[in-house]
Amino acid sequence: MEIFRVLIKAPKHITDINPYVPGKPIEELERELGITGSIKLASNENPLGPSPLAIAEAQRIIASVNRYPDGGSYRLISALSLHLNVRHEEIIIGHGSNELLDIAARTFMQPGDEAVMGHPSFVVYHNSTQKVNGVPVAVALTADKRHDLKAMAAKITQKTKIVFIANPNNPTGTIVTREEFDDFMEQVRDDILVVVDEAYFEYVADSFYADSIKHFKSGKTILILRTFSKIYGLAGLRIGYGIANPEIINEMNKVREPFNTNSLAQAAAIAALTDTQHVTGSVAINEAGKAFLYGELSKMNVDFTKTQTNFIYIDVKKDAKGIYKKMLQKGMIVRPMGENALRVTVGLPEENESFIRIFKEVI
Repeated sequence: MEIFRVLIKAPKHITDINPYVPGKPIEELERELGITGSIKLASNENPLGPSPLAIAEAQRIIASVNRYPDGGSYRLISALSLHLNVRHEEIIIGHGSNELLDIAARTFMQPGDEAVMGHPSFVVYHNSTQKVNGVPVAVALTADKRHDLKAMAAKITQKTKIVFIANPNNPTGTIVTREEFDDFMEQVRDDILVVVDEAYFEYVADSFYADSIKHFKSGKTILILRTFSKIYGLAGLRIGYGIANPEIINEMNKVREPFNTNSLAQAAAIAALTDTQHVTGSVAINEAGKAFLYGELSKMNVDFTKTQTNFIYIDVKKDAKGIYKKMLQKGMIVRPMGENALRVTVGLPEENESFIRIFKEVI
């Protein structure tokens, strides 16, 4: 077979991107290793799955997928408007909240503009900035693995257009408190978009958690992102939403692709919003799983960070990728985070027990 040389080249700001590497699918791992019964605790998915109401609604409309979806997501935005007590024109729907990160960068940044973000945090902030030839400005987390908003504020320059804040943070599971966020929002200029990624906010139990909606309602230049991928269990349908001033939403909608979310996702999301029992059950099983994992990891004298999410950041203090690969061989998929850390999703009780057993064997 003849191989042709490709002469077209991507610009340097694209070739320099380290692409996002998703967690290994269960089917692929089992095919590679010739095993069965593997467990995936790598991508922070809801182990209970989606709401039965969401499944039923998606099934109800599946025969109509020959038609294009509602390009304006009118019914879903209307449902969210009631759910959140915000106006229709203050909501944008995305193909997961990931797409909205990209749209925000493409809408408000030009080449050479800067975006400030914590490190380690969600890698998509860095990549979305690079895609528009912007400059990612990474600020180290505090010693207790939380966003250092004072240090981030100090890194703001005249070139800064966006500040990305994951609250709770991924991968550490820590939060920005109300007082910290209030102080930060007083300092940041009004011509800078503060993007608050709240993908895991439904799991948060800490009463000191920052109130981003308060700042949105007071007129601040803020974009709040949330998702149906986590507690609502719709990760495979890819749907999320943003909340912001109508002027911000209007500009982002100019960049958003037509029909960017599908009919099944929109319908399932509307139904999922109504199933409060599913959300409550998801929180309960997550809290029980966290308590079990905290106890077992403490017995092992392993350092970990207490979380406000459905995952735990574990400092293994040595070759995290080596441990990850050994666990893969035993059918346990977790997520290596840098050289010395792993992130493990809180699963069902039997999954958590299997993780501890295999983790003990490997380390």
